[in-house]
Amino acid sequence: MDATENRKAIIVGIFLALGLALFILGVFTLGGQQKAFVKNIHISSTFSDVAGLKKGNNVWFSGVKVGTISNVKFIGPSQVQVFMNIDEATQQYIHRDAGAKVSSDGLIGNKIIVIDGGSPQAPVVQDGDQLQAEKMLSTDDMLKTLQDNNQNILAITTDFKTLSRKILEGKGTVGALMADSNMAVQLRNAMRNLQATTQSAARMAIQLDNFSHKMNTKGGFADKLLTDTATFNRISQAVNQLQKTAANASTLTDNLNKASNKLNTTDNAIGVLLNDPKGAVQVQTTLNNLQQSSVKLNDDLEAVQHNFFLRGFFKKKAKAKADSLKTQ
Repeated sequence: MDATENRKAIIVGIFLALGLALFILGVFTLGGQQKAFVKNIHISSTFSDVAGLKKGNNVWFSGVKVGTISNVKFIGPSQVQVFMNIDEATQQYIHRDAGAKVSSDGLIGNKIIVIDGGSPQAPVVQDGDQLQAEKMLSTDDMLKTLQDNNQNILAITTDFKTLSRKILEGKGTVGALMADSNMAVQLRNAMRNLQATTQSAARMAIQLDNFSHKMNTKGGFADKLLTDTATFNRISQAVNQLQKTAANASTLTDNLNKASNKLNTTDNAIGVLLNDPKGAVQVQTTLNNLQQSSVKLNDDLEAVQHNFFLRGFFKKKAKAKADSLKTQ
């Protein structure tokens, strides 16, 4: 009996030891996952839709697990408040203006809460604070958007199919360009002309820019003309003098025209000499007669000087003239 009882006691002890080991292992495992032995702070956030979020799901911040969901409950119509236990060690990094949103742990994983945002200037979150909830794009919204995109793509492909058929049939400008080789050649020529015109315009713009640069060059004639008042006044005076000279030249030309007109008439002596041959002969004859008369008059005066009665008079006059020259 003693041996049997001892064997039973050993078996019971072994089972008790295994059970205790499993209990301790389970406690540490659950404690590591739920952070039951870590000091936490309690914060919350209110959502209109939590998309299947439940108690025990994880809370992440900047890609790091920082807590778990402690409770999920309704607080009003379409209002669900989510309570979170956050590791006190990460409290200093989470600020009150941070946002909380519902997300997924992977593509089809469990729902989680992701805390992001927040500025360093804002105070850190405290126990009992409530974070601002950010709207989550649900699967239904994504499917609806995808459906709208599919409809738009279908409409675009339908329109493009119709357009391509019209182009192949030669309809419209593009179809005509593709079907009519002459029009394509004309279009290429027009594009060449447009390119040449553009190049000419570019060269003209460069020339105008160079000209304006020269106009603005300090010390240049154009700069002095535009900015130096003394130079501008001198040019103005020169222009005024040129205008006066032109007016005088016009007056001189008018006078010469009048004089030439008079030379072409016979109402004056020069006009008679130039235009009336008979009158010119008469004037020439008169001049000849005057010359002959002056010769004869000289001869007569010479004869008077040698006359007996007047010889003494002319001698006294010659002597008086000679005396006056000596005194000088």
